[in-house]
Amino acid sequence: MCSIMAYCSEQVEFDAFMEGFEHTVSRGPDSSRVVDTGHGLLGFHRLSIMGLTPEGMQPFEFDGSFVVCNGELYGFERMRDELRDKGYRFESDSDCEIILPLYREYGTNLFAMLDAEYACIIYDGEEQSFVAARDPIGIRPLYYGYDERDAIVFASEPKNLVGLVREIRPFPPGHYYQDGRFVRYCDITKVDAICTDDLEAACNTIREKLVTGVRKRLVSDAKVGFLLSGGLDSSLVCAIAAQELDAPIETFAIGMEEDPIDLKYARETAAYIGSRHTEVLMTPADVTSSLEDVIALLGTYDITTIRASIGMYLVCKVVHERTDIRVLLTGEISDELFGYKYTDFAPSAAAFQEESQKRVRELHMYDVLRADRCISVNSLEARVPFGDLDFVRYVMALDPQMKLNTYGKGKYLLRHAFEGMGLLPDSILWREKAAFSDAVGHSLVDHLKEYAEWRYTDEEFERRRKRYTFAQPFTKESLLYRDIFERHYPGQATMVAGFWMPNTSWEGCDVDDPSARVLANYGDSGR
Repeated sequence: MCSIMAYCSEQVEFDAFMEGFEHTVSRGPDSSRVVDTGHGLLGFHRLSIMGLTPEGMQPFEFDGSFVVCNGELYGFERMRDELRDKGYRFESDSDCEIILPLYREYGTNLFAMLDAEYACIIYDGEEQSFVAARDPIGIRPLYYGYDERDAIVFASEPKNLVGLVREIRPFPPGHYYQDGRFVRYCDITKVDAICTDDLEAACNTIREKLVTGVRKRLVSDAKVGFLLSGGLDSSLVCAIAAQELDAPIETFAIGMEEDPIDLKYARETAAYIGSRHTEVLMTPADVTSSLEDVIALLGTYDITTIRASIGMYLVCKVVHERTDIRVLLTGEISDELFGYKYTDFAPSAAAFQEESQKRVRELHMYDVLRADRCISVNSLEARVPFGDLDFVRYVMALDPQMKLNTYGKGKYLLRHAFEGMGLLPDSILWREKAAFSDAVGHSLVDHLKEYAEWRYTDEEFERRRKRYTFAQPFTKESLLYRDIFERHYPGQATMVAGFWMPNTSWEGCDVDDPSARVLANYGDSGR
């Protein structure tokens, strides 16, 4: 991960810019640089992943233009070779060095050309203006806001912008900003034509595209590791990587000390694929003592995101402190494509597809946000194979009737795609879905609820929650999170769409807690 920031005004105070920018130095602890374009400031904190030499340091400059980019541009070598054929020269092995030449050649059309997870800000020296863009899923973070003079400010995280702008907003994924307006260059959820592949053809393609997505994300000049929950998604990523690489991979799992549901499955997977495996145990004290830090680093009050982030933050902390790993592959985004436990209740194929589209569009505020912040605050980079653009486009285009759980097992297409290959043991391939915040141990959520119950009386809860009109807290736990959020991001609740909850309009999903444990079909997930 890296951190980028731009204050698009000649009137910016350098000290105020630096005060905001320093809040995310953990994203890029290797080196920092700020340039004055003459029309605003551009800042970059570097985490060296690709092109480790000093020449790979940003901002990159070309003919009076500058760029900062937090991203991974897959297949950049081919594009760089094509640019060399046009006469461009490159000083580093950094993938992001190709952005300014691409911008010179193609303008804003370049953003739709990238196979990447990225956020970037360009200062166009010829036009003396700023251009910014973000990948179609929003895997890499970018936020913006306007100062009291209506100058726009961009930054990797909302904590950079607190006190600098009036209202902090997430930069919309799949958009670029130019000349005061946001333009959508890609809607990754839009399906122009339903794919008519039958079950076997679909599963073959799912397998091929996921393997390709993992393979791309193994390319790194820095050391790569893997988060392994023992669930289907992370286990598949790890198993594919283990098959692709010559040396044993390094995997990491976490669970509650008293009831770690996931750990035994992660251990089984690790043994099967031959990884060098590390287990981390957390206690109730770890959960409550890390809560303030977790909410501050996340910039959210969402219940699901916070619950799931505690374990992820703590295991990434161990990776940072005890290893020389710089890149972590994770299993996020599979659920939004293939379904959660609650999507078993989808009343129709059309409703499933609509829900999937909504969740993918909002990922940057929930699961993707969680992965980015928990990993980057520990000076690591997250890579998400299930977010591969080609893979996402294909799965979104499949007939939604095929994705409904009519098979007696959720995510059947993904499971069947790898059935009979020996990549994973059947006990993992066909394991029931369990949300990460549940599967690290049911006691994690129980302790959080008990802690919130201890913090507020019934009367205090009713009085304090009414102070918030947007996304009003509805349990003591949600009030606790909102109160902490407001201490760090006062008045900025609208930068999150609200609470991630099952679709309560569906029969069987009208629940008051986001945990799958409250659903009738939870079944064997907690075993």
